[in-house]
Amino acid sequence: MGVRRTGIFAHVIVAAALLVPASLHASDRNITDKELSDRSNTSDWLAYGRTHYEQRFSPLDQINVDNISRLKPTWYKPLPNDMSLTTTPLVVDGVYYYIGNVSVVTALDARTGETLWTFDPKVGEAIREKKQRRVFWSYSRGLGTYGDKLFMVTWDGRLIALDRKTGKRVWETRALPLNSALQLTMAPKAANGLVLIGNGGTEAGPTRGWVAAYDTETGREEWRWYVVPGNPKWGFEDPSQEAAAKTWNGEWWDHGGGGNTWHGFTYDPEFDQFIIGTGNGSPWNRKVRSPGGGDNLYLCSLVALDAKTGAYKWHVQQAPGETWDYNSNMDITLADLEIDGADRKVALHAPKNGFFYVVDRSNGRVISAEKFAPANWSTHFDLEAQRHVVPDSSFFPDGEATIYPSAHGAHNWMSQSYNPETGLVYIPTQNIANTFTDLGADTDTSWRNDNWKLGIAVGIVLEKIPGEPKGTLTAWDPVKQEAAWKVEHDFYWGGGTLTTAGNLVFQSEPTGMLKAYNATTGEQVWEYDAGLGITSAAITYELDGKQMISVLIGPGGGFPSNVLGGGEFGFEGHGWKYGAQERRLITFALDGMAEVPEQAPPAFAEPYVDENFTVDEDKAAHGAGVFALNFCIFCHGGAAQAGVFGPDLRESDMLKSGNMDALKSVIQDGSMTDRGMPIFPTLTDEDIESIQHYIRQRANEDAAKDAF
Repeated sequence: MGVRRTGIFAHVIVAAALLVPASLHASDRNITDKELSDRSNTSDWLAYGRTHYEQRFSPLDQINVDNISRLKPTWYKPLPNDMSLTTTPLVVDGVYYYIGNVSVVTALDARTGETLWTFDPKVGEAIREKKQRRVFWSYSRGLGTYGDKLFMVTWDGRLIALDRKTGKRVWETRALPLNSALQLTMAPKAANGLVLIGNGGTEAGPTRGWVAAYDTETGREEWRWYVVPGNPKWGFEDPSQEAAAKTWNGEWWDHGGGGNTWHGFTYDPEFDQFIIGTGNGSPWNRKVRSPGGGDNLYLCSLVALDAKTGAYKWHVQQAPGETWDYNSNMDITLADLEIDGADRKVALHAPKNGFFYVVDRSNGRVISAEKFAPANWSTHFDLEAQRHVVPDSSFFPDGEATIYPSAHGAHNWMSQSYNPETGLVYIPTQNIANTFTDLGADTDTSWRNDNWKLGIAVGIVLEKIPGEPKGTLTAWDPVKQEAAWKVEHDFYWGGGTLTTAGNLVFQSEPTGMLKAYNATTGEQVWEYDAGLGITSAAITYELDGKQMISVLIGPGGGFPSNVLGGGEFGFEGHGWKYGAQERRLITFALDGMAEVPEQAPPAFAEPYVDENFTVDEDKAAHGAGVFALNFCIFCHGGAAQAGVFGPDLRESDMLKSGNMDALKSVIQDGSMTDRGMPIFPTLTDEDIESIQHYIRQRANEDAAKDAF
């Protein structure tokens, strides 16, 4: 029937989980698709985007443009064990659920913040005992709920169902093999009796993207659909794979192809279909991945799958011949629009590539597609041909080209929202270009990327787009396909948005500000300084007749990791230093009376010179490669200038002379996996020593700069 049905039951665990007793506040209410589709519900926040429609719009208007000056904290909760906060919480019957660092789920009283129960899947312990290599992605973007259950994914590759009332584990299945160079970070999408997940990890080795649907009651895998075709000699799983293979060249299956689906899942109740956003190619460079060209379906696409069977229905490819890391894993919003006098049921999508798409959900036809940000990789989307017009120069035929948007995208995963009363979509937008270069050996089609080694087969340098602000909050009219207004930012990595019937749109900022704007005009009407950068979008719900606005305080995702290193595009300039400021959950209401302690002031690393350590330049050069290719840069920063997700090693006692045994216990033995520090059992003593020399070299260089 066009899909592979496993018929294999998941490993089901009925034993009690490690948790504290649940409060009577939690309920065992049965959540159905009818409830998940109910846009009039104001008491709950039941899905990543509030409802199946993923609009992040609430009909609540108690808090509005006229009285928002009275909005103040009503309670707050310190979150000392969390580091990267990317999650969107859920609220069900007055209970607040969120997933934090190393996949720990917590239930809180949504009125007060009191902890009701905690579930710890012991990810750090599992990684350490199994010597399972996992890097950086110790966070999750959220939870799903259906029936009486919560659904979560773990850093080490498991899908788990919890009893929502008690926090007890109902069933668990391993969705990724232990040795897989992939990870699970998405908010599971629960609908139609199924829970849908996909995989990330495109840059970490040969990988083939997929989505899989599991029975919400049993954990049995019901169907799986692959984003890219496998080796034709093995046969194709379904007709869509056979059709896709005609758009590839060479032996792409040796590279896996990519297409990983780590975010951007929407259930469409009117057409009983899942619409998914697919990922970029693996490796990025098509010359290596698919020599001779080709569109390489279904990379960077919107794909609709039958919700019951997983059978392919339609697709829109948003970056044919993908070469620029333009994954399409951004939020997919469903709406009803009047276009040219006709009512249309559409999907609204603003992916990395800078084009805003309005797509007919009944058949996948693109109604319109226009640039919401500067984009030179494609001249336009041809509506008649239903494909992008991409000049040859975008594929850097001479080995180098400056392309925008950058691989970070005009819009990344930070949440967009849609207000049906204003008719506008609110998009966190950034304006960056990439100079791509593949001059040299990387064009060799025998190039291979090893598991858990960073590799993209192309060089990249970030550039500011001349004449453009670093970023904007863009209010986009999907009918007129033009901006209604923009708020210019002096930063790149804007956080997610929420919009309400109070004619408000809220946006989180890396500066530590939560701001509210008039949703119609863009005029700023309120702000709150949280003292620490914020990435997650706020949510809103009503309890006891009172509207609340709630937001998780703390940076999250790849941007604050400072993987880019210092300078204009780095994150370290804000002063949000690892361990310095407190992660928090703050809930606001009109005339709130909570006293929230001030945060610690901005702090910056102070590299020191170890007088007892003599740097070996050759070892340091080797260590620089080990540090980058093994993803150390994702937590400890490019050029060892850390952002907020790991300590700055240039000032760490661990890297002093005489501490090699302690360093090896962390890296090789995993003594800190419970805190999110990966284990690297394959790194040799020589590799670790070379990292030490590299860090001491970097510390000496930067300490010398600071001295002047």
